[in-house]
Amino acid sequence: MKKYEMISDYLIRFLYNEVTKTGLSHAVIGLSGGIDSAVVAVLAKHAFGDKLLCIKMPSQYSSKNSIEDADALCKKFGLSSTIKPITSMLQMYEKDNSDMSKLRLGNLSARLRMMILFDESAKHNALVLGTSNKSELMLGYGTLYGDLASAINPIGDLYKSEVYELAYYLGINEEILNKAPSADLWSGQNDEQDLGYTYKQIDEALKMYIEDRLSVKEMLVRGIDKTMLDMLISRIYKNHFKRKMPVIAKLTSRTINHDFNYPRDIGL
Repeated sequence: MKKYEMISDYLIRFLYNEVTKTGLSHAVIGLSGGIDSAVVAVLAKHAFGDKLLCIKMPSQYSSKNSIEDADALCKKFGLSSTIKPITSMLQMYEKDNSDMSKLRLGNLSARLRMMILFDESAKHNALVLGTSNKSELMLGYGTLYGDLASAINPIGDLYKSEVYELAYYLGINEEILNKAPSADLWSGQNDEQDLGYTYKQIDEALKMYIEDRLSVKEMLVRGIDKTMLDMLISRIYKNHFKRKMPVIAKLTSRTINHDFNYPRDIGL
């Protein structure tokens, strides 16, 4: 069995098992028209069939291609979907906050979308599926309680470059495969421009540092750019708080997340 055939099979079973063990059978996902949500949506379609709902949540800053690509994906794979724009909510907040930076605007947009997803999950008795890949999680390239929030994340241990390879295996639409990666948080936003390097360059270094546990000196000998490496390591440690549950001050002998650590699906 080939690598991505095995990964695909495992992740489909992972999704089904992690949702059904909670007593639920439905899932919801935010479908952006990008590669990550497309991959998770197709995997979830295999796991849940018509019990998956894809929600498109464009704003006034979303590119036209985003919705068109999401619609094309839904048509190709038979995905059930609905559209719930965040435009009016975003405009209302912007009206009272005319000094918003692009960063604040992006964070607010991501949190508004996640608010809708969790409300829809309550409406449909479903779980929210995450779409953040390992590259983004390690670098903190996401919004806390926004796109980083979810109940279950099937691709959080796949680097961005691996998500593309899985997408090719799954037959994701070429329009999605070929466009520049973007969170589509504001007009013209581009992930690789924000980071200053391509995901291919970033993932090569991250794999050496995280998976192979090479030292900085060893990585430099192998030709990794020092400026990029300094940026990556700084982001990994600076954004570690985004990968943890909120820290609780310890006052008793059994503090949640310190001593009271049971599996999330523990039973009586």
